[in-house]
Amino acid sequence: MPHPEKLKTGGEDAHFICEEEQVIGVADGVGGWADVGVNAGIYARELMSNSVKAIRENTDSDVDPLLVLEKAHARTNAMGSSTACIICLRNQDLHAINLGDSGFTIVRDGQIIFESPVQQHGFNFTFQLERGNTGDMPSSGQVFKIPVLAGDVIVAGSDGLFDNLYNKEIAAIVGDSVRDGVGPDETAKKIADVARARALDRKHRTPFSTAAQEAGFAYYGGKLDDLTVLVSFVSA
Repeated sequence: MPHPEKLKTGGEDAHFICEEEQVIGVADGVGGWADVGVNAGIYARELMSNSVKAIRENTDSDVDPLLVLEKAHARTNAMGSSTACIICLRNQDLHAINLGDSGFTIVRDGQIIFESPVQQHGFNFTFQLERGNTGDMPSSGQVFKIPVLAGDVIVAGSDGLFDNLYNKEIAAIVGDSVRDGVGPDETAKKIADVARARALDRKHRTPFSTAAQEAGFAYYGGKLDDLTVLVSFVSA
């Protein structure tokens, strides 16, 4: 769901879903590049496309998200920079790497059991990959291995989600969806719709407004941005 002003270019978020390999990924091109005439969404999309290629070239039975991101980063040559989050389900463990302020949460029985920390150099200055050695490197990302159970729900997204909804709000939507028998695609849409509405609300307290105020800025309400939400249900 791109920012309303970026509809023509499709926004700067990118993602992939490799259903057979049970791997998903999210990237968020850094919007500041627009100041010098660069669409960072091109970098983010190339990074995700190269991630899919690395996954499908993998000759081992196990996908290593860090190795995937390292290969994708080495092959991505577009101008721009991006956050990255790659998540793989393997033998009832969730393996992931997250670099920057995209990320993921795990919901179990309506409660958050894990949330990936945000990586920032400073307020609103996220860790980011860039071609070559200019930006942060994939090895700067945080690597996770988390045991999961059948019935757990993984919610991954760009900062357009996590800047506007607290994790407990995401968990509440997931819990309602599970109780109502709603599938992952419709659950993702429900979360995205609530996050976009919150982004347009200038009075409601949000994670972004909280962080801004803690950094000394007089900021209230949501933050309108590109928005990506991926939802996966763990099955037995």
